[in-house]
Amino acid sequence: MTRCDSDACITCGDVAIPMRVIVVDEARCLALCESAEGARETVEIALVDAGPGDEVLVHAGTAIA
Repeated sequence: MTRCDSDACITCGDVAIPMRVIVVDEARCLALCESAEGARETVEIALVDAGPGDEVLVHAGTAIA
């Protein structure tokens, strides 16, 4: 059994970043999201049910929670 005692992904070393959804493109399962620092990024949201104003955790360009 593998244990993970890190805050980072064991595969790539990245962490999940909390972001706020600005606008959603439902047809493509994409959302424009903004970090607390104001950085904006297009995020794939097929794994979550999110709409404008929602907070998502983003890892490797994908909302995972």
